[in-house]
This record gives sequence, C-alpha cells and structure tokens, in this order.
Amino acid sequence: MTATYTFDVVSTLDGYGSYGPDGDWGGFWGKHGPELLEHRLAQYNQDQRMVLGANTFREFVQLLGPDGGESADLDPLVTRMRTMPTTVVSRTLEEPLEWPNATVAKGDAVDVVARLKEESGVPLRSHGSLSMNRALMAAGLVDLVQVTIFPVLTGRTGTAPIFRGADDFDLELIGSRTLDGRTLELIYRPTLHV
Repeated sequence: MTATYTFDVVSTLDGYGSYGPDGDWGGFWGKHGPELLEHRLAQYNQDQRMVLGANTFREFVQLLGPDGGESADLDPLVTRMRTMPTTVVSRTLEEPLEWPNATVAKGDAVDVVARLKEESGVPLRSHGSLSMNRALMAAGLVDLVQVTIFPVLTGRTGTAPIFRGADDFDLELIGSRTLDGRTLELIYRPTLHV
C-alpha cells in the first residue's frame, strides 16, 4: 500500500505563498488565530513524514535557526514541524543537517517521492516547496492538495505564486473548513486535466 502524499500550502486569496521585503504582514499574514493554530498542530501531531525541497529547507533553517530560535519555545507548531521525521530532497545539501530528524535524499524529487510513497509506513506531508510540488503533481504523486487561504490580497508585495507554471488540474473538493471565522482550509484531490 502506498503512503498518501499531501501538498500543504498557505496562501493569500490572490494565490501568493509569501510576501516580499516591502510587506510588513508577519507570519500567516498576521491573520492566524487560536483555532487555526490548534487545528494545524493537531494535523502535524499525527504520525507522518515531512518532505521538503532544498530551498524551503534552507528558508526554514534561516527563519528558525538550526536550534529553532525563540519561536520554537513559543510556538508548539514550529516545534513539532522541526522534530518530525523529515526528508529533504536535494542534490547539493550534505548530511548532517542542522535540523533534528532530517535526512537528505539525493536525486530527482519525482524518483525520491515515488520511492518514499512505496516505502513509508506513515503518510507524507510537504509544507511549501512550491516548484518541487508542482513537479510532483505533474507526475501524479500528490494525493491531496491542502490550501489554507488567509483573508489578504498581496498584489503589491506578494511573492511565490503558488501554482504559476503548474499543469492544468481538475480538483475534487473532499474537505473544507473555516477557522477563526476568517481563514479557509480547502482539501482537494487533484487529477491532471486532459
């Protein structure tokens, strides 16, 4: 039986995954509330393996520091993300990584994730890693796309358009939820549109 792979991404309403240096939004664009944080922590507390691309991994280490920085002491979600078993897909990074429970898988992401899906005894989840996950979607390896949409538009400061350059997909909605009365979580099953 193959492990389920979830592409988990946070987004603005206009489809950006982050904001540039001119933005002063803060994490989750400053729109997270207790219900969202509790819900995401519950999702990440489940047994699973995190899969990250090298660029996202480097951003996490830079943002949080190799020891998690001050935010790890304050935010149980960050602490959990850092301590989950993690596979970093990279052709350039070398072990040991400055991140607990992280290992490097060399090679093409499609090959690495196909192998992980066959071998893993727990579900796989990837947070961010946009270009890697677009390639995995095109290869039919993404089982679920979980998009958490925050109530902001970042037309001027938005960076990292989530689905720019992706193939065309039909999306079957299999779950939705409103958190803190303003943030929407949508879970889809993607199928390549032919």
